Amino acid sequence: MMSTTPCRVLIVDDSAVVRQILTEILSRDPGIEVVGSAADPLLARDKIKRLNPDVMTLDVEMPRMDGLAFLENVMRLRPMPVVMISSLTERGADTTLQALALGAVDFVSKPKLDVASGLQAYSEEIITKVKTAAKARVRPLARTGAPRVGLDTTLPPPPPLRFRTTDRLIAIGASAGGTEALRVVLEQMPADAPAIVLTQHIPAGFSRAFAERLDRHSAMAVREASDGEAILPGHAYLPPGGQHMRIIRDGARWRARIDDGPAVNRHKPAVDVLFRSVAQAAAGNAVGAILTGMGDDGARGLLEMSQAGAPTLVQDEATSVVWGMPGAAMRMGAAKEALPLERIAQRLLDLAAAIA
Repeated sequence: MMSTTPCRVLIVDDSAVVRQILTEILSRDPGIEVVGSAADPLLARDKIKRLNPDVMTLDVEMPRMDGLAFLENVMRLRPMPVVMISSLTERGADTTLQALALGAVDFVSKPKLDVASGLQAYSEEIITKVKTAAKARVRPLARTGAPRVGLDTTLPPPPPLRFRTTDRLIAIGASAGGTEALRVVLEQMPADAPAIVLTQHIPAGFSRAFAERLDRHSAMAVREASDGEAILPGHAYLPPGGQHMRIIRDGARWRARIDDGPAVNRHKPAVDVLFRSVAQAAAGNAVGAILTGMGDDGARGLLEMSQAGAPTLVQDEATSVVWGMPGAAMRMGAAKEALPLERIAQRLLDLAAAIA
């Protein structure tokens, strides 16, 4: 797409007020043209065919329709970048995570109260995410016969213990597209993997549902970290909603520090906060990776990890939904390796096992 051509957006929401506000917000940016709006999936389907939009915004929690079923059909039949407009409820968090699993690029949280003024406050985020989505890589959704991992699913037994895990730490950061990328990486990790610390840009209200989702998909125990707890092998830790996570050394072990300080790089949690602490606390005993994401958060922190002696890598451009953060890290010289998503887990394990 030439930079002079605005990206064409279709707004799908059952609320006339939200449709009007989103139209007003997005139309302010010369790089965006709102080509239409629709109140339900039947109208949306017709407008997709007629208007051929570059990006669709979609509220999945619409009455009289199953937004996820509609999204699944769109991603299978006419894949396009979709930005979800979701509520910050617990149910909304779960629905949004399912939407990201179906191929939505990103999401914006709709405020619980006074939607009109709340969405205006989010206008910069909405504009940025829609324009980023226009450049995102979207693949057709393949219908697979593989069962989804549920709460009662028995995971295969882990491979035999291969790691001296007492002094190894894997640190991973991600943003747009990262909820699914992290799932792919953690699904491939054995139950005895080195401790993993994660930062994903996600609204505070979504973090618990996200941790539970990752836990269901991994042989590792995935949890929100609590302040002061020991970082143990076989566990993966996320910061609790809307807070930074740092790692500190306490004698022969590491502990999590939960930090309610100001946003860094406009993010809270921020990847740079985690990576810088890992560089200081673990140095060459850590391995660092940046997955798909918008912006450059984490690039400087990954460089600090590399300078401290940690092996580092990023997800490659071809498999990233948005190659902002990984690309920034590569340009900065923070990582020499860029790998496809499906190879990252094994490479992290190999690097951790090779640390002397």
